Amino acid sequence: MFKKEDIENFHMPRWEELPEIDLYLDQVVTFIDKYLHDYLQYENDNKENKIVTKTMINNYVKQKVMDAPIQKKYNRNSLAYLFVICILKQVYSINDIDILIKTILKDTPIDIAYNGFCDTLEDAIFSTLINKKFTVDKSTCSENRYVLLNVVQTIASKLYVEKFYLEK
Repeated sequence: MFKKEDIENFHMPRWEELPEIDLYLDQVVTFIDKYLHDYLQYENDNKENKIVTKTMINNYVKQKVMDAPIQKKYNRNSLAYLFVICILKQVYSINDIDILIKTILKDTPIDIAYNGFCDTLEDAIFSTLINKKFTVDKSTCSENRYVLLNVVQTIASKLYVEKFYLEK
């Protein structure tokens, strides 16, 4: 069973921590899995699987949820998209994720939006873990920020229940 310390160590790589060099598809899968493997549920219960596969990434590109690779290489933007997609797909459909990402990126550069997502997700997870209220007065933040807070709280709550009550 998971321990409190396991989730306390959860860290999303910030924009500056994403590789500066572009990665091939196999490298992308390995990179994403390195950070998320211990925390997220798999498509099925086989723990040998990866959080994201080459097929999934190709489907996200085909569905235009993320940009296609350039010369078969994926850049920081792609990695940021994939981290967000992998986390959000725990509770949202790919169509919903596409809408959420496009809505946020309308007003915010990707590096700032991605780092904000990471910060907010970690805050929500830690608040949920220590039973601290994670809320914001809707009148004090933008609609996009309020939606983000609700999205990450959903993820944090699901992670908490899965890791401490449902995992065997």
